[in-house]
Amino acid sequence: MERENSSAHDGGSAAAHTGGSAAPQVKPVPLSLVIAVFIGNGLEFYNFLSYALFSVYIGKAFFPSHDASLSTLLSLATFGVGFITRPLGAIVLGSLGDRIGRKPAMLISFVLMGVGMLGLAVTPTYAAIGIAAPILAILFRLVQGFALGGEVGPTTAYMIEAAPAHRRGLYGSMQYTTQDASSLIAALVAVGLSALLTAGQMQEWGWRITFLIGVLIVPFGLYIRNKLPETMHAADDAALAPDATSGTLTRRRLLRPYLRVIACGLALLASGTIGSYVLTYMTTYSLQTLRMPAGVAFGVTVVTSALAVLFEPVSGALSDRFGRKPVILVGCGLTLASVLPVFWIINRFPSTLTLYAGLGWCAALFAIATPPVIIGLTEALPKRIRSGAVATIYALSISIFGGTTQVVIDGLIRITHNPLAPAWYWLFALAVGFAAALSLHESAPAKIRQYAVVPQAA
Repeated sequence: MERENSSAHDGGSAAAHTGGSAAPQVKPVPLSLVIAVFIGNGLEFYNFLSYALFSVYIGKAFFPSHDASLSTLLSLATFGVGFITRPLGAIVLGSLGDRIGRKPAMLISFVLMGVGMLGLAVTPTYAAIGIAAPILAILFRLVQGFALGGEVGPTTAYMIEAAPAHRRGLYGSMQYTTQDASSLIAALVAVGLSALLTAGQMQEWGWRITFLIGVLIVPFGLYIRNKLPETMHAADDAALAPDATSGTLTRRRLLRPYLRVIACGLALLASGTIGSYVLTYMTTYSLQTLRMPAGVAFGVTVVTSALAVLFEPVSGALSDRFGRKPVILVGCGLTLASVLPVFWIINRFPSTLTLYAGLGWCAALFAIATPPVIIGLTEALPKRIRSGAVATIYALSISIFGGTTQVVIDGLIRITHNPLAPAWYWLFALAVGFAAALSLHESAPAKIRQYAVVPQAA
């Protein structure tokens, strides 16, 4: 793992490991401009995640059925469809981030997300156009998935590369912070709509307002991203020029020394994905299993997202000081110990207080555990393949587990009639993540300096 530590310590340049000349260090981008990346990332996730909040209404609009729970299940399955194209988007747009720059890749993904969002917002219901309605809904979810698959790699790489070395954790934590901020904003919009509109109005057209808001802010996102400086330069390409013996420096050759990092990253991101989408499912869970009013159910996402937004930057800052691995282990371990008791309490004593307090506690602990995962993965990979590799690893874990978590939970509840099914599923994921974290090697620059080994001359 000396190779991984050295890569993280020198800002991710792979020159020392590939025989090329050293690439110059990238000057940190001013925070005022990096904030534009944070905002743009949040806007894109707002568009994608809004679907989950309104899955009950969308199910009735596009997948009508005499069985309300079956309608919801079909809607959740369509939510999962958006994950099918995420690996493809990661490979295509993430790799573009390595070849032509982070900024162009981020712009392309944002345009595609706007197209998918507008299409979903204006698609007529099944009652109006029949089978064309669910077909169009699925098509636009596929476009959204492709766009978001190519979003995470370039933006995370940009955040890490734009940061001073001692603030990479804080900057990198904004990947998750902006995701949860987008969930918070979408939930606040949903709570407001549920208070202003009747149940019939929400079903007929109210849910579309959230999506249209996302469409309206797309031009703003394009504007702020277009002002960004680039962090991937020609000098970085020169540092990785083909050598005389190999002819072509393949991505496979560059990735081979990092297979351990990739395997741990996949396991940890899968664990985090399941946890995130269990919390996202809690709106549907509150409506259908706990029989809570719509306003209370939407409020769950407000509470959990708000606490995540508060604690994820704290996690990033702590990982800068104490290292990525310790923060992951502490956060994951505490969440593991809390999930089952919390779900038992909210089912045994269902109320707004127990629901918000219990799930809020789990969300806060989980927010401590998750940001250092993608931070450590990003800074441990060489810069020239960082965008594509992070995008693909993230998209695979998200597609396999994010796209199925809510359907699996809904199916488990229907089959077992056990309201604790979400807790057991999350516990299994947390156990896998904790085991993977034990195998991690540290990548935080502040900690690496304590045991860095000066490499011998070739």
